[in-house]
Amino acid sequence: MMPRFRRPATVTVTGTFTGRHMLAIMLAFFGVIIAANLTMAIFALTSWTGLVVQNSYVASQEFNDRAQAGRAQAALGWDGELAYAQGVLRYTLVRDNGAPVALTGVEVTLGRPAYEADDITIELSPTDGGGFGGEIVLGDGQWVVRVSAEAGLANPYLDIRRILVRNGAGR
Repeated sequence: MMPRFRRPATVTVTGTFTGRHMLAIMLAFFGVIIAANLTMAIFALTSWTGLVVQNSYVASQEFNDRAQAGRAQAALGWDGELAYAQGVLRYTLVRDNGAPVALTGVEVTLGRPAYEADDITIELSPTDGGGFGGEIVLGDGQWVVRVSAEAGLANPYLDIRRILVRNGAGR
């Protein structure tokens, strides 16, 4: 005797999956991918260019000279003191015995580590005590500070540091 099969229950379909539904799903899927790629491309084009030097070959040829100048500067034993508080940037260059170095001018370039749009260069003015200072308002976050001080040497004394500004006060 053969088993009897029951007839399947009738399923009522309220809607059918059509080609329009598939087209909408495909457009939504690829639309999200294209929108994400465009967003990343726009951010990449409007942020840091990645350019460190204009000509890497020339920079490589100057490397040994810069390294020698850095060793000569380190041999002086001078120490720069940089402070930023309440919108005022101060810089003092002192000898190893604590006496200030006589400077004729100080130029400071401030910029974000990976974003060139906020870069700014200011000249600091002499202050009491042999230092230099200037007013500048820095936004919160990290800043790269490049100090170029004229100290009567063949080349300016260079001091490059990173500072962290929180609530308008540097650290």
